[in-house]
Formats: sequence, C-alpha cells, structure tokens
Amino acid sequence: MAPRPTPADKFSFGLWTVGWQARDPFGDATRPELDPVEAVNRLAELGAYGITFHDDDLVPFGVDAATRDQHIARFRKALDETGLVVPMVTTNLFNHPVFKDGGFTSNDRDVRRYALRKVLRNVDLAAELGASTFVMWGGREGSEYDVAKDVRAALDRYREAVDLLTQYVIDRGYNLRFALEPKPNEPRGDILLPTVGHALAFISQLAHPELVGLNPEVGHEQMAGLNYAHGIAQALWQGKLFHLDLNGQRGVKYDQDLVFGHGDLMNAFALVDLLENGGPNGGPTYDGPRHFDYKPSRTEDMAGVWASAAANMSTYLLLKERAAAFRADPEVAEALAASKVAELSTPTLRPGEGYDDLLADRSAFEEFDVDAVAARGFGFVRLNQLAVEHLLGAR
Repeated sequence: MAPRPTPADKFSFGLWTVGWQARDPFGDATRPELDPVEAVNRLAELGAYGITFHDDDLVPFGVDAATRDQHIARFRKALDETGLVVPMVTTNLFNHPVFKDGGFTSNDRDVRRYALRKVLRNVDLAAELGASTFVMWGGREGSEYDVAKDVRAALDRYREAVDLLTQYVIDRGYNLRFALEPKPNEPRGDILLPTVGHALAFISQLAHPELVGLNPEVGHEQMAGLNYAHGIAQALWQGKLFHLDLNGQRGVKYDQDLVFGHGDLMNAFALVDLLENGGPNGGPTYDGPRHFDYKPSRTEDMAGVWASAAANMSTYLLLKERAAAFRADPEVAEALAASKVAELSTPTLRPGEGYDDLLADRSAFEEFDVDAVAARGFGFVRLNQLAVEHLLGAR
C-alpha cells in the first residue's frame, strides 16, 4: 500500500496544475474551470501542505482593484481554514497577447515597463501571503527568428528587471528570494536562460546574486536531453536550489508535464535519493517544498485530476522508501566501495600539496602502471542493477 502524505512531507501544487482545463493547441478544454478555493480544500484533504499560483490563476486578468481584493480574501480564508501555506508565488508574463514577444525582454519598451509593474504588484502579494520564493519563468523571453532579437541587449534588459526586483524586496524588507526557471523551448522556439547552466551564469552578473537562485523543472531539463538529477546536484553544489518543479517527461519532445515518476523513473529514483539522502556520499540535501508542476492528462475527468495529484505524492514517497532501503543494503555498500564512489570525495591533492609536490611524485606518473589500472573494472553495472532491483521491490 502506498504511504499517505502529510503536511510534514512538504508537498505543494501549482493552482495551474490541478486547475488546468486540458486545452492544447489541437483541442478545447475537457474539464470545467476549477475554483481556487476548491483546489485548496481538495489538496488539503489529500495531505498536501502548500499551494502556489500565478497572479492570473487567482485573480482574472484585468479586473478592478475591488474585485481583485475579493478573490484574494476568499483564497486567504480557505488557507486559514485548511492550514495550507503559500510557499511560492509567480507572475504570468506569457498568456496575454501583450506578452507575445516577452515581458522583461520584449522589443517594445512600453511592454517591458508594464511587465515590471505587474510583477511588482505580485511581489507585494507574495510577501503578504508569506511566500519565501518568487519564481520567474521566462516563457516568452526568447525568439523564433535570430535576426529579430538582439540577445545581448535582451540579457541586459533581463538583468535590469531582476536587479530592480531584488532591490525592491531589499528596500521593502521582504523575506523573499527569486528563483529562475530554465526551459529550452516551447512556447518560444528558443527561450533565454534555457538550462540550469545558462541560468547560473546569468545570476553571476546580477547586482544581488545572493537573492537569486534556481527553480529547475524535470521536464524542462529533459526536453534538452539533459540529466535532471545532475542539474539539481549542481544547483545544490552552488547553493542555488531555491525551489524545484517535479513532473514526468519521456525524452526530448514537447513539455509533457506527466505525473512525477511517469517518465524517466530511474532518474526520478536518483533525484529523490539526492534530495532526501544527499546522494552516494551524503552531501547537502534539500529542505524546501517538493513542488509538483504537472498537468492532469487531458483524458481525465475531475475525479482523475485528484487521483493524479495523489499519484504525484504517492510516487515520491514510494521512491523515498526505495531510496532508503537502497542506502541501508549491505550489498549496496559493498558495491559502492568496489566502485570507489566514496573515493571521489577524497581530494586529488594531499593536504598542503601543490604542483611542485605533484611533479616530484614519481608514483603519480612515471611509475604509475597505466595498463594494470586500465584493466580494472569499476562495477557500475552491478551497482546500477542493485538500484533497479530496489526500485522494483525485488530487495
């Protein structure tokens, strides 16, 4: 039987996930609109701890201030009644036609100024609701035509926007950090900051890099043919994993947003092991929300929506159990030692050793038996098979 989630597991969902009406480029909606208050109540019943939203998910675009306040008040009342929290908020700068060439990097200066005002208002709301992370997904920040976008100028404008926002939270005293969400393509042909590596490089150029990190998503990295667990490991290594989005993806294709684990299950296993146990050598773990950014399949009715939400949490907890069993298995410990996995944590240079000492060490080169060492195997296949057997419940 799958374990039942509780708020202590820190599972959160985007309002846009369970609220997706299943429209796609080739078909109309297959489900009715979902009231945000119902989403809060149903997720609380399922054992979630948090809910997140874009501004337009909660408040319809363009409504007057009084109507906006009414929507927010209803939502806050539901949060108070259920105990659900809002750990993260984001802003929609991609849906309305005004953002067809982007928000922060549109060629139209007036659009850029409007985008900044829209985000600043939602930053205030995020702080008001107690969110600690503000995610920025630049879904329209990019191009289809290389000659139509000055990428260096676009990056200048992107930096200008992020620098303004970080200064704003500093001046307002908000306990809020920003997390960039990389994605290579869709809906734009090429989106700026397409991968974890691009986003990390961009952060190094900001005025307040300490306030800006990452929100990597499973499908977004795998759409580029990259290893999501590797990207998360680098974000942890650099202290930049501020948030994450979990879902499933089956290879290099459109953004599928499947239930977590319903794509590359082995990589999902490695990811959960990394988040919960620190990976093979027990490095830093992640204590933030386990956030699901998926879309209930277009084939599902509303009952299927809630079944799919529960499936995300159940799959994560099952993988957590399997990863713990894998780490506790003596045969796995033996295989890890044979594969020298822990040895990678030993510095290549001895304490105080420099290049002169290394050059003087004949055992490191002149007397090193290349052929004998090359003949030895690492046993990685056996180690991986043990992981497969634990994942399948055979151990």
